[in-house]
Amino acid sequence: MCGRLNVVDDPLTQWVCDALGIEFSTTTNTDLRPTHQVATVGAPDAALQQVDTVWGIKPSWSKSLLINAQAETVAEKRTFKRAFAESRCVVPCTGYYEWRDEGGKRKQKYSFTRADGEPLLMAGIYYPGDDNALVTLTTAPNQRLAEYHHRMPVFILPGEVDAYLKGTATDALPLCTAIDGDYFAIDKAS
Repeated sequence: MCGRLNVVDDPLTQWVCDALGIEFSTTTNTDLRPTHQVATVGAPDAALQQVDTVWGIKPSWSKSLLINAQAETVAEKRTFKRAFAESRCVVPCTGYYEWRDEGGKRKQKYSFTRADGEPLLMAGIYYPGDDNALVTLTTAPNQRLAEYHHRMPVFILPGEVDAYLKGTATDALPLCTAIDGDYFAIDKAS
């Protein structure tokens, strides 16, 4: 679920700088996927700042790369609990992709963007270290997005960024729910 992001640096970079009041820079990648570098925003020293990360973790017990954590259990599961308590981040992006089985040989790709054209802020956690490994958060979808996938990314509204990044895990957890379906524009993608 949500293993591909769309990042277009202009106007995303300027929007993040203006909306969050920080220096931020990213490069365009319309097919950003796990193992790629991802520019995020965190608050490691109680001040918002850019945190460059690499998408995915590979715990010793896992046979595959983990790229998502379920918001419903992120504060409890041993793999994610500490990162959720100490190292939350938001992933500024232009949009994301999902594929839906529509009965053909290939699944149909869909692009999800903000309906008003502004960037999205996907919720994540990271593991401080050499590569600052990133895991994004998912939740049960709203009614509209449920037509495309059984999970959806958690998005943090711009006015909730400080609470999500600087608050306690207890403060942040209620923000990790599905936002309204009308927030999104959904288009077939190639």
